[in-house]
Amino acid sequence: MTRSVSYTRHRFPPQIIAHAVWLYFRFPLSLRLVEEMLLERGIVVSYETIRRWGRKFGPEYARRLRRKPPRSNDVWHLDEVVISIAGKKHWLWRAVDQDGYVLDEVVQGCRNTKAAKRLLIRRMKKQGVAPKRIITDELPSYGAAKRQVMPSVEHRSHKGLNNRAENSHVPLRKRERMMQGFRSAGGLQRFTTIFSSVRNLSVPPRSHRSALATHLHRLQEVAAWKAATGVLA
Repeated sequence: MTRSVSYTRHRFPPQIIAHAVWLYFRFPLSLRLVEEMLLERGIVVSYETIRRWGRKFGPEYARRLRRKPPRSNDVWHLDEVVISIAGKKHWLWRAVDQDGYVLDEVVQGCRNTKAAKRLLIRRMKKQGVAPKRIITDELPSYGAAKRQVMPSVEHRSHKGLNNRAENSHVPLRKRERMMQGFRSAGGLQRFTTIFSSVRNLSVPPRSHRSALATHLHRLQEVAAWKAATGVLA
């Protein structure tokens, strides 16, 4: 049985802590903007306190958020994006499924077969089942890594087919600009793990097209967040 999130020794109620963390990771807001939004509601809390809440509770919330069950007919879209930290290039390698749901991501200091292989092995250990197909851009490292890790899986390599993975980088780019960059590779990894887990809640199934279905999905998103943070009461 999963233990509940402990909010002991915190002056603010769990509802405020969870809401502040949700605002910060769900929307392209700076810590100071979240501070202002809470102040408008009569809640006086500093942006540094919100930062500490995110670092302390964010990883625990991310672990508790609902995960999509793995399916053998899933299609993995793989892509990498370069992010400069203190003048040094790092690459965020990401796996996204056919619905735009972020499956996994890992920050690495290189862009080669070893890095691509690490992403595939990491994903396979968590997923437990191989995908129906993987789709990548034309970086040769993907093909080399695929042949070593999952040789029987179909691989399509074409830049035009991989828009789903490339589009998944856009929200993070917006946050990078808002935050004026990341300070360390470890900080980037921690942030993206929480950020993508929260954003995954807002990814509706492909069948959700009507306004009513979208509204119901948003209600489910909020309910899932409250369940993960333990503030249902």
